[in-house]
Amino acid sequence: MAQHKSAEKRARVEARRATRNGHSRSRMRTAVKQIRTSTDKAKAAEDLKKATKLLDKLAAKGIIHKNKAANLKSRLTKLVNNLK
Repeated sequence: MAQHKSAEKRARVEARRATRNGHSRSRMRTAVKQIRTSTDKAKAAEDLKKATKLLDKLAAKGIIHKNKAANLKSRLTKLVNNLK
């Protein structure tokens, strides 16, 4: 339990950020899953564009590491390009 006023505030702020970051991570996972389960190349390419933008935003905000974003974009692009 927090002993100082500043530590109590820090705990409150971290709780708010954890909620916001969790929502963003959930959106990311959903976007990635949509592409991975897609069978239509045109739809997957459109979803990839949206997911790329989302991954770049999350990496810029520090919610995910920039290399994780790059790796995900690379794998998803390869997957979409191999669809028929």
